[in-house]
Amino acid sequence: MRKLSLVALALGLGAPAAAFADGDMPRHNVPSSPAGNLVVELCDGETAMEVPGAKPGDSLTRDQAQQVANALMDEWRRKHPAAAWATAASESRDTEPGATIAQNAPVGAQKTTTEQVQTYGAFTDRDRAIWQASTAQLVAEGKRIFHDAAALGGTDGISCDMCHPDAANTHPETYPKFQVQLGRVALLRDMINWCVENPVRGKPFADDDPRLKALEAYIIAQRRGVTLDYGKH
Repeated sequence: MRKLSLVALALGLGAPAAAFADGDMPRHNVPSSPAGNLVVELCDGETAMEVPGAKPGDSLTRDQAQQVANALMDEWRRKHPAAAWATAASESRDTEPGATIAQNAPVGAQKTTTEQVQTYGAFTDRDRAIWQASTAQLVAEGKRIFHDAAALGGTDGISCDMCHPDAANTHPETYPKFQVQLGRVALLRDMINWCVENPVRGKPFADDDPRLKALEAYIIAQRRGVTLDYGKH
C-alpha cells in the first residue's frame, strides 16, 4: 500500500464506502492504516493508498480526490504495464509517483480517447469459460423463475411468460424510461417488481434478492445484441 502526501489539507474528508458481501461474493476489506489515516482502495479490489493527514470520515476536495484517484491508477498501471485502460470518451490524467496534493491543485494534462479496451488486464480462455458458464447459469435460473408462478411468489397462478413468451415485449434496452404505471422514471427491476406485485399478485423483490437479479439477467439476455436506447417507448 502506497502513501500519498497531502499538503494544506483543509478537511472534511469522507471515507470510501466499505466493500460489501453479496451472497457468496468475495469480500474486499480495505487495508487499515497504522496511523489511523484514510485509506482509499481502487475498484480492482487490490490496489490501495494511504492518505496521510486525512482521517476516515473527512472529505477531500474534488481536485484532491482526483489526484488520489490518479495516483491509484498510476500504481495500477505500474503493476500492469502491458494492460490498457480506457472507456468511451473517458479522460485520463497522469500523476507522478510520490506526487504531492495541494488544496485546489491543478489536475494536470488531460487525454481523451474513444477506444473501449480491457479494464483489468488480460484474461485467459479458462477465465472466460468459467465466467460465461456462471452467467449462463444465472440466465437459466431467471428463465426458470420467469416461467414459474410459485417461484415468482405469485398467489394467482400467473407467471411472466403468460404475457411475455420468451420475455417478448420487455425491451430491457429501453430502460431507464418513464413508466405510466409507476408515474415516474423506472429501471427494469422497478417494472419487474410492478408486474410481480400486480398481475402476479406477489410481493416485490428486495434489490438484493437473487430472484430479481436472475430475472433481470434472463430478460437482458433475450435482447442480446440489441442497441441500447434508453427512454424509448
